[in-house]
Amino acid sequence: MKIYKEIKDLKEELKRPVLTIGNFDGVHLGHQAILKKIVSRAKEADGRSIVFTFEPHPLKVLAPDKDIRLITSCEEKTRLLEDADVDAVICANFTKEFAEQNPDDFVKEILHKKIGVFEVYVGHDYAFGKGRKGTINHLKELGKKYGFYVGVIEPVAIDGSIVSSSRIRRLILDGDVDKAARLLGRHYALTGIVIHGAERGHTLGFPTANIELPAELIPKEGVYAVTIKKGAIAYNGVANIGNKPTFKNEKFGVEAFLFDFNGNLYNECLEISFIKRIRNETAFKNADELIAHMKKDVSAAKEILKVR
Repeated sequence: MKIYKEIKDLKEELKRPVLTIGNFDGVHLGHQAILKKIVSRAKEADGRSIVFTFEPHPLKVLAPDKDIRLITSCEEKTRLLEDADVDAVICANFTKEFAEQNPDDFVKEILHKKIGVFEVYVGHDYAFGKGRKGTINHLKELGKKYGFYVGVIEPVAIDGSIVSSSRIRRLILDGDVDKAARLLGRHYALTGIVIHGAERGHTLGFPTANIELPAELIPKEGVYAVTIKKGAIAYNGVANIGNKPTFKNEKFGVEAFLFDFNGNLYNECLEISFIKRIRNETAFKNADELIAHMKKDVSAAKEILKVR
């Protein structure tokens, strides 16, 4: 997959570009429906499937007070787009100046002249240009003017509600990671480097890997059944998110206990996929009470993960 970091990097002529535009945070099932369409249409038209996206997320620039927490980093989003067989990604540098573009100018100068779009497919709620004044109907009118087709992809609904990035963020923040997985089409995961912690786990009989917090969106504090990937090898396990209140003055963090693993994980990169939340984080009276509950957590996680 070809990646253009900025629009100005697009120097060669693209063959019959079949394009979609959006933020695609999370690359969820709704996004995937659009991606499948542009990939299939590009193959039918002997063209190229193109995703036009933005970095940073527009709300980071236009409404920083909203403190939006992204589901995927730019790197993760790019990897997921590549997994969807997209031919190329154009990542526009989103600034306040970029946001001030007149909708007509954006279509004429960028979509038509710079990219030379053949077809454009967007989601049902797409809007563009200054103040999001560019509607889908207006885009269709401009498409007729400049010779490209505009298609609208209907939303994907799960449990009677439309799949959206904002809905997924709320579920993850509430700890409903199993529900979020149904909307994402995969389990929500965090990737980070194993760092030194208090090293208390060894004495408790549950040596854990402390993960350097890598992402903006951290699930609600508590204990989770998880799967952990170390390179190409996957392990089942249990993870805790929080401040470890049984022990005072601990930093907020993520730590994971890998079943059936013996070895040194320091400085290793782990991907932790959150399968289901087991319980709230709790302050126990002493270490023995904590160990007893950790054994229950392991049993619960093994039941969830179907581990014998």
